[in-house]
Amino acid sequence: MGTSTESRIRCDIDLDAAGRQAGYLRAPLSRNTSGWGTVEIPIVSVKNGSGPTVLFTGGVHGDEYEGQIAVSRLARTLDPARIQGRVIMIPALNIPAVMNDTRLSPIDNRDMNRCFPGNARGTFSEMLAHFVDAIILPHVDISVDLHTAGHSFDSALSTNMHYVADGALRDRTMAAASAFGAPYNVVFWGVDEGATLTSSVERRGILSLGTELGGWGRVNVEGVRIADRALTNILKHFEMMDGQPETRQRDGSPGTRHMMVRDAAGYSFAPAGGLFEPRNVVSDICKAGDLAGLLHFVEDVDRAPIEVRYQCDGVLWMSAGPGRVQRGDAVAVLMEDYDEARAAA
Repeated sequence: MGTSTESRIRCDIDLDAAGRQAGYLRAPLSRNTSGWGTVEIPIVSVKNGSGPTVLFTGGVHGDEYEGQIAVSRLARTLDPARIQGRVIMIPALNIPAVMNDTRLSPIDNRDMNRCFPGNARGTFSEMLAHFVDAIILPHVDISVDLHTAGHSFDSALSTNMHYVADGALRDRTMAAASAFGAPYNVVFWGVDEGATLTSSVERRGILSLGTELGGWGRVNVEGVRIADRALTNILKHFEMMDGQPETRQRDGSPGTRHMMVRDAAGYSFAPAGGLFEPRNVVSDICKAGDLAGLLHFVEDVDRAPIEVRYQCDGVLWMSAGPGRVQRGDAVAVLMEDYDEARAAA
């Protein structure tokens, strides 16, 4: 008889074996047409010699494509002889959402990235989050979870991290972000971060990087290019692969600009449901009081639009994705240059 903490998911590869192991996580899913059905989630482990373990994940949200593409490509092509250590790659973790092209799982209508550390006897998303937290993460030294803004926003191409209290870990994470080589790295305090994969990783004292490499529901060409380069950059940075990270940006700038979203004033929210017309694109410089956009009510012939204004100065990190928004939806997020003293306050 199993206990309530034992995972219901089976991994059919040996993560401790040398060489390349490719297979599936098999998550049970009883449904109308298959009482003993499973969901197959691709996983690849590449191990050689001694060194740290890096976990690369994509597809935690199904409508975020750049990470899925880059992790899949590396999983197919990484030669064990090129590395020292172990690389675990799960390119499409939330495979039901990936195949459904949605942020939420079509099985339980949950956001998997709000389900950590999960529950072995919970819903499908909770069960999968529990497997990652309880079975995968104990093997891991560095986690890179690749996201984009999906259909919610467009995003300035960036890595992101939380402000962790451990100064040495914070410095190591910022150095890893610089090696990753996106145009920006954002230290942020989110609206609801406690149940994310990032928070689960951080609770274990593991180095954690996230990304936002595009959005607006399409594949960002530059986002994929940066992701492809960044995965090997991370391996080089941690001396798991020969060579130096390549971090120069397409416009010639030399590296990553460290930013932060420290205060709630960085977020602009829709005060009503309507059709939002943004006035800026990501990476624009914005000022407090500037017009972030207009909220239109096209169904009401004589109703004037509502102005939504920025509450602080900054660079536009996130710009509203869907035209039609609901009351309470974030429609813009501003970032500012990283300041250690302010971040620690």
